[in-house]
Amino acid sequence: MEIIVLPDPDAVARTAADIIEERVRRGPSVLGLATGSTPLGTYRELIERHRHGLSFADAQAFLLDEYVGLPAEHPESYRSVIRREFAGHVDFAADAVHGLDGEAADPAAEARRYEASIAAAGGVDVQLLGIGTDGHVGFNEPMSSLASRTRIKTLTEQTRRDNARFFASPDEVPEHVLTQGLGTILEARHLLLLGLGEAKAEAVAAAVEGPVAALCPASALQLHPHVTVLVDAAAASRLAHTEYYQYTFGRKPAWQGF
Repeated sequence: MEIIVLPDPDAVARTAADIIEERVRRGPSVLGLATGSTPLGTYRELIERHRHGLSFADAQAFLLDEYVGLPAEHPESYRSVIRREFAGHVDFAADAVHGLDGEAADPAAEARRYEASIAAAGGVDVQLLGIGTDGHVGFNEPMSSLASRTRIKTLTEQTRRDNARFFASPDEVPEHVLTQGLGTILEARHLLLLGLGEAKAEAVAAAVEGPVAALCPASALQLHPHVTVLVDAAAASRLAHTEYYQYTFGRKPAWQGF
């Protein structure tokens, strides 16, 4: 796990975009896309790079999760959000961005279908992740199994409050979601976790410096062999070993990359 402390959200967005661009330019790639406010700067940066020649024509993408009960055309379905904030502004092929069906009559069967789709695509090369204030990744809430697969989950009231800003009222936030499981996420070849702002500082510290425990689902990322954690100064404010992270990043061999 490489922890990189950067001065501000813009620096986090640029560095995250560097990592994604490097993989896309190497050839056909499979990206894992997250929603929420944290990755928006990264998506804006990638859109700008697309305008200057970066192509996603040979890439596929899989979304982390989806609200249960929202039709795909609902403005807050994650298919709509990704199309509005990123995919609709670059040159993905028409059928290259994959999402879960929040209206599926059989959510368990939909979860199995999605797992099979990811496997058929060869797995995810770079998985972009945010972190919730309670340490969730995707919608794997505290006490989720560290080996969990794509499935239906009930959101905590904290997560529903956090997401209420995207809806007209808190009561409109769905109670259930379909989400990739922690075990599914850990199969991606490179995990890219972003943390921004003081509100995420406690969760970031628990995820990267605390014990691996279901109470903080993001701590499962410690078990992965290739994780890059990008945090701004505010999100890093509860870390105990910031000086070490800065020391090692400043002396990173030029050939090593991310």
